[in-house]
Amino acid sequence: MEGYSMDEDELKQLYAWIDGIPLSRQKKNITRDFSDGVLVAEVVHHFLPKLVDLHNFSPANSATQKVDNWNVLNRKVFTRLNFHLPEDVLQSIVKCKPGVVEFLLNNLRLKQIHHQRRGQSSQNSNQAFAGQPSTYPDSQTNTKSRKPSNGYGQNINHRPVKGSKSQPVSQEAVIAMEEKTQALLASQETIQILQAKIRRIEHLLHLKDLRIEELQSRLISYESKGDRR
Repeated sequence: MEGYSMDEDELKQLYAWIDGIPLSRQKKNITRDFSDGVLVAEVVHHFLPKLVDLHNFSPANSATQKVDNWNVLNRKVFTRLNFHLPEDVLQSIVKCKPGVVEFLLNNLRLKQIHHQRRGQSSQNSNQAFAGQPSTYPDSQTNTKSRKPSNGYGQNINHRPVKGSKSQPVSQEAVIAMEEKTQALLASQETIQILQAKIRRIEHLLHLKDLRIEELQSRLISYESKGDRR
């Protein structure tokens, strides 16, 4: 999907961040691994254990079960993070469309960095991410310290990355990226709402057309009876 592309450096940083979080499954393919929402719940639970009840999420293969997990995340978790996953994005993740779940996870990662940089207390676990260094992880260090089969970074060309040696990212850049992400998701949600309104109006017009046809039919029937008299 065109709006969800990330460059190689961003992907390396994201994969290193995920590799630092203990998950219940062996990591093979990020698009499939996260498609049912369970591992996303575990990621949020790692930083906000009081916010997520992992018993609410069950590993799923069917699209219906996956959507159920994501709806629980939207309703019980994301809303408390001032975050909402639009239906089209949700469906794209469930259908394992490349690049979409990475975009979502990167948004969660940026939220964690942003909230920690603002110095919010880790005890306020329902409002702030906590527990990770305030700089991006060194993707080369993470790659060396883990077996390639247990992480996601093996699918990326491991050439040296400029500035990857624990170089801090400015707070302004993190905030700007998060604002752009939220603006995109908000725009998609607005489009969905407008599309729903259009469908509703079209339905009402269809009902009115049926009513007009019914009245015309009655009128013709009434006139034909009058002519016979």
